[in-house]
Amino acid sequence: MTINVFTLTSPIHDKKAIGIETERFLGSIAAPDTQMQLQSDFSAYGKAELDLIYVRTGGTEGLFRKVWESGVLQGQPVRLLTSGKSNSLAASIEILTWLRAQGADGEILHGEESYISRRIRTLAKSEEVRRTLNGQRAGIIGKPSDWLIASQADAEKVRTRWGIELVEIPMEELLEEYRKHDYPIAARRRVKTCPSDYFVGALELYGAIRRIVDKHRLDALTVRCFDLLTTVKNTGCLALALLNEEGIPSSCEGDVPALLTMMLSRALTGQSGFQANPARINPETGEVLFAHCTVPLNMVKDYHWDTHFESGIGVAIHGELPTGDATLLKVSGDLERWFAEDVTLVRNQYEDQLCRTQVVLQTHDAARYLLNDPIGNHHVIVSGHHAEAVQAVMER
Repeated sequence: MTINVFTLTSPIHDKKAIGIETERFLGSIAAPDTQMQLQSDFSAYGKAELDLIYVRTGGTEGLFRKVWESGVLQGQPVRLLTSGKSNSLAASIEILTWLRAQGADGEILHGEESYISRRIRTLAKSEEVRRTLNGQRAGIIGKPSDWLIASQADAEKVRTRWGIELVEIPMEELLEEYRKHDYPIAARRRVKTCPSDYFVGALELYGAIRRIVDKHRLDALTVRCFDLLTTVKNTGCLALALLNEEGIPSSCEGDVPALLTMMLSRALTGQSGFQANPARINPETGEVLFAHCTVPLNMVKDYHWDTHFESGIGVAIHGELPTGDATLLKVSGDLERWFAEDVTLVRNQYEDQLCRTQVVLQTHDAARYLLNDPIGNHHVIVSGHHAEAVQAVMER
C-alpha cells in the first residue's frame, strides 16, 4: 500500500531537526505493508492509495490556504497528520476550523503513535473499498417486494457516490432461463444431499440466475424472490446461498439497500454477509434475534434443509453460524444514512414459527436504534468487528 505524505513546514524552523523528527515519526506509524512517500508537490494529491498532509510545524496555516485555493485539494478528503511537535497540532486545529468554514470535510490524525497507525490502516482500507465498489454492476431481478415501502434506492446517488450501476432485469428473463431446467452439475456436489422434491428445481433456479449474472456481467444481485413461490412453486434460498458463497453478494426480496450493504461488507472484509430481519428485541438486555430462510453456505459451520417459512414449500436453509465477534450493519438506499455496531453472536436457535436460520446478537445500541430510528427491516451480519472501518467508508 502506497501512502503519499505531503508536508507543510514553516520556513523559520530548523530543517535538519524537522527532517530527523519526520523520519522518526513516519517510521513509528508505518505498518509493515505500507510505503510512505514524502511529497513536496501537491499536484500529485489524489494519485496514491491514501493521501495525508503532514503538518510538521506551527505557522503553516497560510501555506495550507494557498494550497487549498490552488484547487488541488478541493473535492477530496483532507487528512491532517500531526506528531504534536513544534506546535503542529495547534496549526492543524486552525486549518481544520478554516476548512469547516469553507463547507469542506477534514480530519486530524493525532494521538498515540499506535492509534495513528491503526487509523491510517482503517482509512487506507476505506479507500480500497471505494475503489473496489467503483464500476461494479448490481442486478435487480424484478422490482423490490411490495412490502419494502422504506427500502427503495436512489440509482443516481448510488452511481455518483459509490460508482455502482443498478441494472434492472425483468422477472420474465429469469423465468425464461428457469424453463431451460439446467444447472451446473458441480453445484449439486457443493451441497448436502436433500431429500426434498423441490431440490432439483432449486438448483435449476441457481443455474438460471447464474446465467443472468454472466449475461449482464453482474457483480451482485437481488431477486424479487417471493414471486417464485407462485410462478415456479419454489424458492431462491438455495440459489442465493450458493451465489453468496461464490463471492457474488445476493439479497432477497429485491431489497437494494440490503444488497448495497452486502456489497459494502464484502468489499470491506472479503467475507459473505447474512441478510436477516429482526424477529425479537429485548431493549433491556440488548439481545436481538435475527432470522432468514437463506444464509451463505461459507458462513455456517453446519446446516440442515428445511422448507420456506412463510409458504411451507421449497428449499430453505437452517444454518448454524459460529458464535463470537460480529458486526451488524445497514446503509440506506441513497447512501445518506448508515448504521454499524460491533456485536457478539451469542447463540443459534430454532423455532418453527420463524425464518429458518436464527441467531441471537448481544448488542449495545442496536435495540434502541431498531425501535426508534431504523433503516428498514433487513440488516446484514458479518463475522468480526468492522464498525470503525464501515464508519470510515461512510463518512468519506
